Amino acid sequence: MRQARHQVQFRLRIIRGDDIALGPGKVDLLDAIGAAGSISAAAKALGMSYRRAWLLVDTMNRCFVQPVVAAEAGGARGGGARLTALGAEVVRRYRSVEAKAAKAGATDLAALATLLR
Repeated sequence: MRQARHQVQFRLRIIRGDDIALGPGKVDLLDAIGAAGSISAAAKALGMSYRRAWLLVDTMNRCFVQPVVAAEAGGARGGGARLTALGAEVVRRYRSVEAKAAKAGATDLAALATLLR
């Protein structure tokens, strides 16, 4: 008999007014922008449209005290985007919370896993 696999996902979201200021998908997008140097390339890497990625970035930039992503002017290569210092801090702190939550909940999560089919 093959044992089924399970996966634990933390879905931490920070809400500001009616907007989701930050969540797992937005942090993944910030990571991808940091790695790719553009919103377009990050969107492509994550399998989302440029428009969707741009709207997510716009929401984050409006929710935080300063922008988390800055557009860079075009040139021969057409410009790009980069994480601001605040954007890098947001990613770092979010990933830190994820790691701490996983560590703090490890015993209970393991016990819950034994209760799965």
